[in-house]
Amino acid sequence: MIPFLNGENGEFGALNIEEAPSLTYKMDNEQKTIAGRAEGLESVKQAVYKILQTERYEYPVYSGDYGIELKDLYGQPVSYVCPELERRITEALLCDGRIEGVENFLFDTSKKGVVGVSFTVVTVFGEIQSEKEVIV
Repeated sequence: MIPFLNGENGEFGALNIEEAPSLTYKMDNEQKTIAGRAEGLESVKQAVYKILQTERYEYPVYSGDYGIELKDLYGQPVSYVCPELERRITEALLCDGRIEGVENFLFDTSKKGVVGVSFTVVTVFGEIQSEKEVIV
């Protein structure tokens, strides 16, 4: 709690900080439209998708905390990319206060030049299974 000065008698009181609601516009990636609203686990799932699709520092509209750095992984050996992907995905997603952890990483290197990764995102609303492919 943050203290504040009560204007009537000059005494200090307490300011309660409430968590903002997890309500946002709903994206339909297949139809490429935005319609309706998403809340709770659905809004976090959408946030995970958007964070992992946005290259960090690339777009001035986003702060330096938003997105993920993937560009410099192109051309790197798979032995470097896999642990680095785990670290970068975790770092990018933990910037969202609704996400408590990222775990159970599984890597698929069966396609030449592509590293696929699947993982579990632990949120305040429950768990989400997610995946990402990176061209190396």
